[in-house]
Amino acid sequence: MASSLTGLGGRLAVKSGYLHSLSRGFAATAGAPAPEKKPEKTTYGPLKDQDRIFTNLYGRHDYRIKGAMSRGDWYKTKEIILKGSEWILKEMSASGLRGRGGAGFPSGMKWGFMNKPFDGRPKYLVVNADEGEPGTCKDREIMRHDPHKLIEGCLIAGVAMGARAAYIYIRGEFYNEAVCLQEAIHEAYQAGYLGKDCCGTGYNFDVFVHRGAGAYICGEETALIESLEGKQGKPRLKPPFPADIGVFGCPTTVANVETVAVAPTICRRGGAWFASFGRERNRGTKLFCISGHVNNPCTVEEEMSVPLKDLIERHCGGVIGGWDNLQAIIPGGSSVPLLPRSICDTVLMDFDSLVAVQSGLGTAAVIVMNKQVDIVKCIARLALFYKHESCGQCTPCREGCSWLNKMMWRFVDGKARPSEIDMIWELSKQIEGHTICALGDAAAWPIQVSASFYF
Repeated sequence: MASSLTGLGGRLAVKSGYLHSLSRGFAATAGAPAPEKKPEKTTYGPLKDQDRIFTNLYGRHDYRIKGAMSRGDWYKTKEIILKGSEWILKEMSASGLRGRGGAGFPSGMKWGFMNKPFDGRPKYLVVNADEGEPGTCKDREIMRHDPHKLIEGCLIAGVAMGARAAYIYIRGEFYNEAVCLQEAIHEAYQAGYLGKDCCGTGYNFDVFVHRGAGAYICGEETALIESLEGKQGKPRLKPPFPADIGVFGCPTTVANVETVAVAPTICRRGGAWFASFGRERNRGTKLFCISGHVNNPCTVEEEMSVPLKDLIERHCGGVIGGWDNLQAIIPGGSSVPLLPRSICDTVLMDFDSLVAVQSGLGTAAVIVMNKQVDIVKCIARLALFYKHESCGQCTPCREGCSWLNKMMWRFVDGKARPSEIDMIWELSKQIEGHTICALGDAAAWPIQVSASFYF
């Protein structure tokens, strides 16, 4: 899914580059001087403290409204709202922000899909706070320690879309996070920032928290909508897309927690400021959560396009046993292919760089595995997870994930035959690309990579 989106973006980039060169040709013909192009950055990170958006990521300060306002939240929110949806969408597009939930679709463009003539149906913003991806632990830190950033972001995103309300679909196991979030919403209502006449602008907007039941499949946007409506969390066929027919049959945009939470800071500091970080088409700052065989597992905000090796060495104290003891890294949560050591030395942590090495940024959940781990057993454990979390709607996923799980544990126990390597590869290809949602792809990719590198 991520690769197809990137391919589409690549074709759009080629087209826009052609139009840009054409316009420069016309300018040269008319005698106008060609505009100077700024040199592209070549080094990325470390991020300076004054450029960090999430300033209470580790919970060292008060998460309530008084502490949030002392850190800059709810500052000039009224002025931002009064500037209108067109201005907000323009800033979001200028920032180059791409969705932080995994697919990486340009946020300004996605939010703009909702900017259509009113047809009598209310519009809704749905925030995906399910965060069931193994290895991912960034959104819960925002909701636990910086909930007002998310709530203010809901209001600003809602204004940009013309939405009537926001539903925050939070993972059922996140009890403490849900409590903090609900408390922050109550404070925002009391302060006049939510409800009728938000911030004194005449805009009406409500925010609701909906607790899920811990199903990984509900991280997929249409399955989340089904669950929000009280039905089984099973993905819908697209089209129709949620922007046309979403929750309760109304236009809906589903966005990730981090994507929504950075919107107020982008509007306050400007889209150009956010776009000054990272490479072209990979702009801004990003929360990276690093776990596994590192000396200091952590969640950290860094500049996009930071080298993977620098990220681990600087913020995690390096790999246990040293960098030479590294075996492989999963760079974006369990649903993206892992990278062998040879690629980890030089790869950059952004969408395009990781797609170029046949992986993906995903949720930027970096899972480090050193040489003391049985890589085949790790992949088998992931196969068990996807087999358990498959909703069973699509036959290739329902049957294939069970077969993959059984075969992988045969490899772990040393009971498999050499011919089963080709068999499991063929099986994974029958699952990949043949399901309604991307869970089948997520189950197949780790096994394909392990088959390529380790069998």
